[in-house]
Amino acid sequence: MILSGGAGTRLWPLSTGKRPKQFLALLGVPLFEATLHRLRGLEGVGPVTVIAGGGHLDAVEEAAANASVELASIVVEPVGRNTAPAVIAAALVSDPDDVLVILPSDHVIADVEAFRSILARAVALAVDGALVTFGARASRPETGYGYIEKGEAVEGGFRINRFKEKPEAEEAARLVSGNTHLWNSGMFVFTAERLLQEANKHDPDLVAGVASALPGEREGRILLGDSFADVKSVSLDHAVMEKTEGAVVIPMDVGWNDIGSWQSLWELSALDESGNALVGEVTVVDVSGCYVYSSSRPVAVAGVSDLVVVETPDAVLVVPLAKSQLVRDLVAKTEPSSSD
Repeated sequence: MILSGGAGTRLWPLSTGKRPKQFLALLGVPLFEATLHRLRGLEGVGPVTVIAGGGHLDAVEEAAANASVELASIVVEPVGRNTAPAVIAAALVSDPDDVLVILPSDHVIADVEAFRSILARAVALAVDGALVTFGARASRPETGYGYIEKGEAVEGGFRINRFKEKPEAEEAARLVSGNTHLWNSGMFVFTAERLLQEANKHDPDLVAGVASALPGEREGRILLGDSFADVKSVSLDHAVMEKTEGAVVIPMDVGWNDIGSWQSLWELSALDESGNALVGEVTVVDVSGCYVYSSSRPVAVAGVSDLVVVETPDAVLVVPLAKSQLVRDLVAKTEPSSSD
């Protein structure tokens, strides 16, 4: 199950609501296609279901065709309502015994074989009734990620003590100073039946609201009804994972990154001898540690360091690399209806 929602505002102005980051070739192959490629040839994986907004249907089908991956269906949201309603919809259109692997469409995983091995472990735990998520090793204080605190060790992973939303810088430094916290990857594995059991236990109105928006036809393009807009907007972490006693986290060190900021993209990019990532028609003099992107005209930068400079036909962004999370605040001022 591939989640393809969000407006991609953290990589504005390149990523927008009309063309969010999962459909952009930021690192070669578009992120959506890379997600699909990870599943190719994986034993036991059935056809893929995508949950996406109506404005992205053509991009979803184009990406699937490019990756030579069959789509079982596309669940079409009339409006985004966060991850819990999307995942519940995915569970409701599945067979109860299906093991659902929930993957965001916009993540980078460098070591695909290691990820597949961890995924197999997660599937085994899910068959036994666990609700599994993955925690990436926290390599630095990062305010753009949520955190998971590991609890008691269990076979294949750890119980979850608590989830922590995106922290301020001081708390993020404290969280990564020990070996107790992992970055919350936003990927999940469980059976459809177990997910619905827990969702009904903790928020039955949420399940009922999603169910009422489902059409009778459950194949091809599954168009959720307008009543889906009335469903509570809530993350799966808040709705289920923080409340269930069956949550398990598997630590992973697979080169995971959700490209949650321009700094993240700079870290993943090829750098020149001065530590710059230069994309497009860019000229620099006495510049170091910068990400400079030109999409439609020449961009010239001189005498600066540690900056993000991004040019598109519609906007120009300049922000310190270390403060690139501020892009969310800029978007809130320039495009108040957008969300990520």
